[in-house]
Amino acid sequence: MNFIYINQNILDNLFYILVSILIYYILLDHGKRLSQYGKTLITACMSIPIILCMKFPIYIDEYCVHDLRQIPFIIGTLYGGWPVGAALLVIILTFRFAFYGFNLLTLIVYIVIFIITALFSLKFKNFNRKNKLNSSILLILFLGILTSFISLFMSDYFRITEAYVFYFIILPPFIIGLAVYIIEILKDAIIIRTQMVRLEKMEVVSQLAASISHEVRNPLTVVKGFVQLLKAPDLTQEVREQYIQHVVRELNSAESIISEYLAFAKPAIEKVENILINREIGYVIEMIKPLANMNLVTISNQLAPGITRGNIQHFKQCFLNLIKNGIEAMPNGGELNIVSYVNNFDIIIEISDNGVGMNKEQINRFGEPYYSSKEKGTGLGSMVAVKTIQTMNGTLHLTSALNKGTTISITLPVYREDHSGK
Repeated sequence: MNFIYINQNILDNLFYILVSILIYYILLDHGKRLSQYGKTLITACMSIPIILCMKFPIYIDEYCVHDLRQIPFIIGTLYGGWPVGAALLVIILTFRFAFYGFNLLTLIVYIVIFIITALFSLKFKNFNRKNKLNSSILLILFLGILTSFISLFMSDYFRITEAYVFYFIILPPFIIGLAVYIIEILKDAIIIRTQMVRLEKMEVVSQLAASISHEVRNPLTVVKGFVQLLKAPDLTQEVREQYIQHVVRELNSAESIISEYLAFAKPAIEKVENILINREIGYVIEMIKPLANMNLVTISNQLAPGITRGNIQHFKQCFLNLIKNGIEAMPNGGELNIVSYVNNFDIIIEISDNGVGMNKEQINRFGEPYYSSKEKGTGLGSMVAVKTIQTMNGTLHLTSALNKGTTISITLPVYREDHSGK
């Protein structure tokens, strides 16, 4: 028979096998519910190339149907064990007899392949990548030679042709080696990604614990010192009152730090109400003016009337943090400008300073947990502010240039009582 060994049909068979492997790992990685049905999933994914390889064989001669169905059959049995192998055996025999009729030799050959592969799969699962690769190649080579001798022994019509040697003895070890290598790479990629996610979570937890410990320890240390001083018997009432005031102030500081962490971890809006933007931001400006005066910062504002929905306390805390950041960004004094206006269905609030500015990395990491551009900052203020704005269905955009200043633009949805929304 005249034919070309490496032809389009071989590439088609190889395509069916490799794509099915990729589909299996995509479903396994992204389908959380599917991951608990691993054996069913691998059975379904390996049965597809088995059927397609038989439906579109490499070629058919008078002695044998030439295709690569045995490769997904062996892969499924090696990685899924004997339950998957048994299911694939039923599928492969059913479709083989449906397409080309019953053949006793085919039945015996695939039962032999199933038994040997299922027994070998018990050890195969414990091998490393290199051993899996080598053992799978040797296994399919051994099975090819063994089944050839069985066929010669049982059939007077069976012939070992050059095509048979190439397609059943020489080619399968190369293809299964490629398939096993790809499978192991995909498995390692999924495992590494899972470990990275777990490590990132552990890092966040450790940073959170370290940050809370560091921030709370400072005021508690001060409290401890003043409590010890209060034990002195010769303290005047005036000095005692001063010490008590220091203790209360430091305890309030510790409580504030814990509250900020809780607001970041769960900034749920406990009480949703109408927020008059110009009035509430005006209150915040009045609250923070003493700090601005101490830092030689002038605050100017142009606040247009506008209403949004949210928790007023969280809203004021959010803008208190942002305005305070702007003041602290101007250590030598300057001007802080706060503007608000309504644009269609949005309220735009802009906070601009002419301070030290931020570089690209600082802009990208603004609001990131445990990151601050200030020497003694913790990042809690900006972190809570970003989270609060997100909870109110708003957005925050930041533009900055070093030694020129920073502008923070906050967009919040307008609330109109006549429309009960935007």
